[in-house]
Amino acid sequence: LSLIGTGLATVALGLLAFRLAGADAGIVLGIALFVKMVAYVCIAPLAEAVARKWPRKPYLVTLDCVRAVIVLALPLVTEVWQVYVLIFLLQSASAGFTPAFQAMIPDILDDEAEYTKALSLSRLAYDMESLISPMLAAILLTFMNFHWLFTWTSIGFFASAFLVIMVVLPEKAADTKADFLDRLTKGMRIYLATPRLKGLLALTLAASAGSAMIIVNTVVMTQGALQMSAFETAVALAAFGGGSMVAALILPRLLRVLPDRLVMLAGAVILTAALAGFGAVFATTGAIWGPMLLGWLLIGGGYSAVLTPTGRLLTKSARPEDRPALFAAQFALSHFCWLLAYPVAGFAGAYFGSAGAMLLLAGFGAFGVGLAVWVWPKDDPVEIEHSHSDLPADDPHAQGEVRHRHKFVIDDHHRHWPDRG
Repeated sequence: LSLIGTGLATVALGLLAFRLAGADAGIVLGIALFVKMVAYVCIAPLAEAVARKWPRKPYLVTLDCVRAVIVLALPLVTEVWQVYVLIFLLQSASAGFTPAFQAMIPDILDDEAEYTKALSLSRLAYDMESLISPMLAAILLTFMNFHWLFTWTSIGFFASAFLVIMVVLPEKAADTKADFLDRLTKGMRIYLATPRLKGLLALTLAASAGSAMIIVNTVVMTQGALQMSAFETAVALAAFGGGSMVAALILPRLLRVLPDRLVMLAGAVILTAALAGFGAVFATTGAIWGPMLLGWLLIGGGYSAVLTPTGRLLTKSARPEDRPALFAAQFALSHFCWLLAYPVAGFAGAYFGSAGAMLLLAGFGAFGVGLAVWVWPKDDPVEIEHSHSDLPADDPHAQGEVRHRHKFVIDDHHRHWPDRG
């Protein structure tokens, strides 16, 4: 519900920008998206550190209600700068809500198979939003002013808050000893010290390259190079979303028999190869509608294969009480990848054409794949035998043993990953 509401707000924001800025609406939207990403990158760890001692339900409900009220204020703006301020506030609330919501799911579904299904459904929800929201907006706009889209967005957030109130949520284990600075940096420290998560960040860079190409340049290719209509633009975006949905449906079965690393690397390779291959084809022959749809379908499938298992990696890489901080770190770092990829896709498309943009972004993807292979070892066991030279022998964790074996995560007793071998 909240995702569909957000999709309606995206359509309405474009129409509001055109009303305020006319021909400069694209600049307004570009800056608004930049503000959104800055809020995501900067606010997510800060919000988690501030709210770590809050009960989950009041925290989530409050942020949903804050988002609903901010959206209701958007139709009242009269100046462009007011749009930027409200967008920053709105996305700051989302930066607090989304990681906390995602970190709660593994506490509810502690069975890995069920959790994998939940991640697949979550991916489907995002893809359905990208398909349903534009169509729903088009229907609503046939008999109401675009300002009413913000009202429906607000209703979506209030409905989300109501559903959170209605269910029983497991409370998180709070780290009451940690000071604010420790809470603020803990997620990043765990993330950047864990090899599989460094590999995840590299693969996220590859995924952001593919999705940035789709989001930024699809309209340029369909309505510019191919001289088609908005309908074909929607079809191309649907091909990307359809590829993502098909992959999300297949992944739970694949992940039962194949390791996360192999599935995610394969997705990144498919995405990168599609960018490079179709970029080369378009560079020599010009954009062709059929191959473009196939390329967008493959990029969508690879994109989903990279992002869907993300929650599994985060869950196995932290103690339950540290998961919210780790999910917040992933939220910030992944959106930093998009903060880099969006302008690259835009400027490359403007200066080198869509084919040149695809080839350049394929280079980004290849760099991400190569970096992931290097930093994420193929042998990645959950339990690791290790020793504690920095702990006294009578420490409860050491249990009198210099060397022992258990599920290894970065925490107060394990501040560094053991050397390979």
